Amino acid sequence: MSVGEEIRAESGKPQQSLGTSAARNLATTTKSAPQMQEISSRWLLRMLPWVQVQGGTYRVNRRLSYAVGDGRVTFVKTGDQVRVIPAELGELPLLRDFDDQEVLGELASRCQQREYAAGEVLTSFGSPSGEVFLLAHGRVEKVGTGPYGDDTVLGTLADGSYFGEQALLDQEAIWEYTARAVTACTVLVLPRQDLEQVAERSETLRGHLQRLRSIPAQRTNKYGEAPIDLSAGHVGEAVLPGTFVDYETAPREYELSVAQTVLRIHSRVADLYNQPMNQTEQQLRLTVEALKERQEHELINNREFGLLNNCEYDQRIQPHEGVPGPDDFDELLSRRRGSKLFLAHPRAIAAFGRELNKRGLVPETIDVAGNRIPTWRGVPVFPCNKIPVTEAGTTSIICMRTGEEEQGVIGLRQSGIPDEIEPSLSVRFMGISEQAIISYLVSTYYSAAVLVPDALGVLENVEIGRWG
Repeated sequence: MSVGEEIRAESGKPQQSLGTSAARNLATTTKSAPQMQEISSRWLLRMLPWVQVQGGTYRVNRRLSYAVGDGRVTFVKTGDQVRVIPAELGELPLLRDFDDQEVLGELASRCQQREYAAGEVLTSFGSPSGEVFLLAHGRVEKVGTGPYGDDTVLGTLADGSYFGEQALLDQEAIWEYTARAVTACTVLVLPRQDLEQVAERSETLRGHLQRLRSIPAQRTNKYGEAPIDLSAGHVGEAVLPGTFVDYETAPREYELSVAQTVLRIHSRVADLYNQPMNQTEQQLRLTVEALKERQEHELINNREFGLLNNCEYDQRIQPHEGVPGPDDFDELLSRRRGSKLFLAHPRAIAAFGRELNKRGLVPETIDVAGNRIPTWRGVPVFPCNKIPVTEAGTTSIICMRTGEEEQGVIGLRQSGIPDEIEPSLSVRFMGISEQAIISYLVSTYYSAAVLVPDALGVLENVEIGRWG
């Protein structure tokens, strides 16, 4: 029995007009182009100044700086026991370039684990300093005395930081600040006497320490750069100093990275199913969108050139109260001149908005390409869902100065490549297989460079799940 006969049987009346199911066979439906949830605003790609790179490599020449060993220390946790990876002790200025793994292993084994509750004092201002503290987990405030005798927070330290390293060389060292736990903290402590005991038995460590004590301190400016001698305010025929600007002898080079895929389309689909939309064009459009999403992800997270991994540790700060507040944004801005933009996960922007609401503050907005973007102190705060959010509900907020002329952060690409459809993005025909499948190689080339360290800052360990 046909559908029409079923309808007549159920109603008892003959069908008087054509049914919709039959009519669709003759009608041309109104349809959308293929949709894709992965597409985001990609503000980083839109706002980053792009520099043309010939030869696929960009070299960042800088004025000579002296390394001071200001990296982060990595730990291994087994149950409730924490130990430092021996090689990571090389991040301490004292042990920079010291590579005797056996000695580093013994020093790591002598690190004593201590637990501190929130509010407890780890060190007191003015007391003798005879230990270096390695912060495995938690947040610690460095508290000093302000000009009027009140306490002032000099800085906040978090996982992987260390302090008190000067005590390992200087027996007369004292604590110049009070270290107080903001949260529950797990630290490893290496006493100076343990270092000296190991040095008595190790000729390599003993020689390393003697060499450090004999080398005169390098003259540097506050940025660690070799100084330029100048004279000002003199009168008469004073003898002017001679000087020159020294450069790094091994500057960093950034090679363009690549994101690629092979797009495959059956010739039967490309030949027969191209009305009203071209199947090849739609397949290519969605593939390019996915490549651009991956490109932005790499610019944020890549271990070699990603912004989160290339921010210097002295440009990383911790939120004072865990949640991202206006004071933290002000601290980010104060670390650099000419900040052009913030990048934050949408949930971090929402958390920042809640803090503004608590204080009765309403951020100004500006129009960027037809979008209303919130600002702080006139600097736009752009959403970026490529910034990771941990399972613990923490994330990071990026602040940067951009542009080659401003010694900021720049994007790198090479235009003019073969079969280019957009700058530094190409689609190359690879042929047709014996199965009649057409293949296209889709490639995009890119990287990012931080020209000077203070061009990029990160607010780390931002809590985005706290309400009320």
